[in-house]
Amino acid sequence: MAHQNPDHDDFIHSEEFLHHLMRRQLRLSVACAAAFLILLFGLPLANYFVPDIMAQRVGGFTLTWLILGVLFFPFVWIIARIFITRSMALEEAEVQLAAEGNEKRKA
Repeated sequence: MAHQNPDHDDFIHSEEFLHHLMRRQLRLSVACAAAFLILLFGLPLANYFVPDIMAQRVGGFTLTWLILGVLFFPFVWIIARIFITRSMALEEAEVQLAAEGNEKRKA
């Protein structure tokens, strides 16, 4: 099986394309990680700074236990869904950008 080297004029293998792609992926990852960390550390901080509000009963639970026991995983699922959706959109946009870049280089 012969290994074919990529065309050196191929935009998708250029440093410019890869740098742009990695920068956008990093920005998305940092945003999702920040949202998760706010969620993770927000609950203990809310318990510390506003204990009266967090001790209120909602649906038979204190607000703390409602967030921790019932809402924490749906919040994480929402963050994951946003990450996956935006990641797929990012990939589609990069494919389109690569196709346009290849057309410009060939012209």
